[in-house]
Amino acid sequence: MRISLRGTGDGVRVNFRLEVNRRRWIALFAILGFLAAVGALTGLWAVVAPESFYDSYPFGLHWVRGDGPYNHHLITDVGAFFLALGAISGAALWYRDSVIARVAGFGWLVFGVPHFIYHAFHRPEALTTLSYTFDVLAVLLLPVLAGAILLVAPRERFPVPEPAPFTLRFPRRQQPPRR
Repeated sequence: MRISLRGTGDGVRVNFRLEVNRRRWIALFAILGFLAAVGALTGLWAVVAPESFYDSYPFGLHWVRGDGPYNHHLITDVGAFFLALGAISGAALWYRDSVIARVAGFGWLVFGVPHFIYHAFHRPEALTTLSYTFDVLAVLLLPVLAGAILLVAPRERFPVPEPAPFTLRFPRRQQPPRR
């Protein structure tokens, strides 16, 4: 914490500056927000409309359909995994807690690394080279962002607001009456 003092006409202005890396908090919240949205949107789509998810995920590119026959149970389970990871990311945002954020990042990393390895080494024949490249890059984004959460999460558990500045006022000396 840094304290600065500045003299004013009737006292001393006191300002406090906390040594908090606000850029880390901003980056953490941005990554968590993105992952919470990905988890919620992907998960809801797979749980609520598994056949639609199978046929057209993502945005009509057919990445899932090209990888094998439809399995309702598998699609809804994947949707539930995404919903769970999105929920923990959302909780970290809601509570603004770096410990919960690290737990969310670790969860996304545990999910994302094997998911990436599978996609990197199993190219569906139905995907074009461009579509496969986008597929692998999109899948790589999850563990990369998860690792970023683990590296970026600030040491302090909660973002602490800076105290409001205040002025210490000193009583004015009374001039002795003139005679």
